[in-house]
Amino acid sequence: MHEGHRQRMMQRLENQPDGLQDHELLEILLFNAIPRKNTNEIAHALLDAFGTLSAVFSAHLDELVKVAGVGRGTASYIKCVGALLARVAPAEDNRSVVYNSAQFGAELVKRYRNLSAEVVEIYCLDVHSAIRSSRRFSTGNSDKVLMQPEEVSSFIISQNPRGVVLAHNHLGQSNLPSDADDRFTAQIQLLCSMNNIRLVDHLIVSKSGAYSYFLSGRLETIKSQFNVNTVIRKGII
Repeated sequence: MHEGHRQRMMQRLENQPDGLQDHELLEILLFNAIPRKNTNEIAHALLDAFGTLSAVFSAHLDELVKVAGVGRGTASYIKCVGALLARVAPAEDNRSVVYNSAQFGAELVKRYRNLSAEVVEIYCLDVHSAIRSSRRFSTGNSDKVLMQPEEVSSFIISQNPRGVVLAHNHLGQSNLPSDADDRFTAQIQLLCSMNNIRLVDHLIVSKSGAYSYFLSGRLETIKSQFNVNTVIRKGII
C-alpha cells in the first residue's frame, strides 16, 4: 500500500509540484530518509511541532528528535537539507526578516485562519531581531493549550536567543487578552528576565485580527512587575 501511495505522490510531484501542500512536499522528501514507514503522519507531526517548513529546516537536531517518528538519522537528514537550502539561496533572500509586530501579526492572521485548535508558538530572535527558530505547542484541544512550563523553558533556554516573541490564537472573534493570557505572559517574562533574554512581544490572533502586547503598552506594565530585580526586592525569591 505504501509503495502505491508513494508512486502516486511522486507522479504529482513530477506533473504538478505547485499543487502540493507543505506537508505533502515534506512527506515526499522523507521518503529517502524513512523507506518503510508512513511519512505523511511524520510530516504532519513536524509541521504541528514547528509551524512552518522554514522552522522545520532551521530547528535544532535535539528538538527534531522529540517529534514522534523522527529518529536521529532522520533528524540529521532534515538538518542536511536545511543547510543545503541555506547555501543555495541568494544572499539577499537568505537574510532573516527583522521582527515587526504589525507585519508579523498580519502574517499570523493568515496562517492561523484555518486552525481548529488553539496553539502557542514561541519565536526566538537573534541580536538583530531576526527570527532564527520557533516551536509550536498544541494538544489539539479546541479551546486551550496545555503546556508544561518545563517544556517551554527548556526550549527557550536551549536556543539561547536575544529575544523571544510569543504568539497564540483565540478561536472566537475576540483577540483581547484574558487573565490566563496575562499570567502566561508574566511567567515567560520572568523566565526571560532570569536568563537575560528580552521578551519582545506577545501576539494574540483571532478572526478579528492580531492584538500586540507590545503595541498596546501592556507588555511594559508586565515587565515592570515581573523581572528579577522587582521579584528579589519584594522578597518573593
